[in-house]
Amino acid sequence: MTLHHTTSPASGAQDAGAELGGAVIGDFKEAPTVAWPQQHLRAPLLNASAPWLQEVWRADGPVQQGHSEGIHWRRSADLLYGVIELHENDCAASGTTPLQSASRLVYERLFGLLRAQGTPHLWRVWNYLGRINGESHGLERYRQFNQGRYEAFVQARRDTGGQVPAACALGVANGPLSVAFLAGISPVVPLENPRQVSAWRYPAQYGPRAPTFSRAALAYPQGQEALFISGTASIVGHETVHPGDVAAQCVETVRNLECIVLEANRQARSAQPFSLEGLGHRVYVRHAGDADTVQRTLQPLLRGAPVVFVQADICRADLLVEIESQAIHPMPPA
Repeated sequence: MTLHHTTSPASGAQDAGAELGGAVIGDFKEAPTVAWPQQHLRAPLLNASAPWLQEVWRADGPVQQGHSEGIHWRRSADLLYGVIELHENDCAASGTTPLQSASRLVYERLFGLLRAQGTPHLWRVWNYLGRINGESHGLERYRQFNQGRYEAFVQARRDTGGQVPAACALGVANGPLSVAFLAGISPVVPLENPRQVSAWRYPAQYGPRAPTFSRAALAYPQGQEALFISGTASIVGHETVHPGDVAAQCVETVRNLECIVLEANRQARSAQPFSLEGLGHRVYVRHAGDADTVQRTLQPLLRGAPVVFVQADICRADLLVEIESQAIHPMPPA
């Protein structure tokens, strides 16, 4: 059973029977109706020929699907994809903020599904929340999210550092907490960037609980090697560099991507090396007015690789751009 990923202008395609799930990205009044689990990223596309795009993960084997505590999921053999959206106002709890409660509950339900399905290893997670840099209850909302996520990892007796999935967390104008995930029966090989402090080791100045993700991860669908690079930005050590300079942040971000690719190739098992031009990239741009500068700066650095540009808020208020990337390679015959 192999895994495939495609991005195309949204067409409201009907279920062909092999879709695990996906996402619809951009400006849309109503999301296209599909049978598979679909994350709704309500964030404008930038410099795109269509107002919205559809991303789909497909398997080449039969799929089964279901719903569990608000999670719409599909499974094909050893792979599981799911989407859950939860409104914060439905999660108020004593002694905690609504967002912290929502993020904890989302991940508790997610881990429960992984246990029930026998796919215990979380590979990749996409997190989107409203007003990520806003403050409420005396704490930035991203930091509230990190607290709830961390608590769920602890409650599930999962590692909160080291063996953690690749992930991103971006901000949209409003809407529910939205989480999509890809999981499997085999563990990931987490990757870290020697230029950066691991996110799960960030000092307390970044919040009561550090973010729970690895810089990247290698995962192994049957007969394949997948590289998932988490949201990557202009951070060296644990500090933001080039504040206010979007072009310089683009260059620094690509330096970090290059280091992660080197780490991936150092540990990769497939014969074909990973490269910047061989990855698919999603670029999040904080200010729409920076889109042309970002595109001009990144085009030569990413060497013609396919790129989708999205307007979204980054997890730190001084970060102007973030890039996430992925690629899937065949494994040589045993």
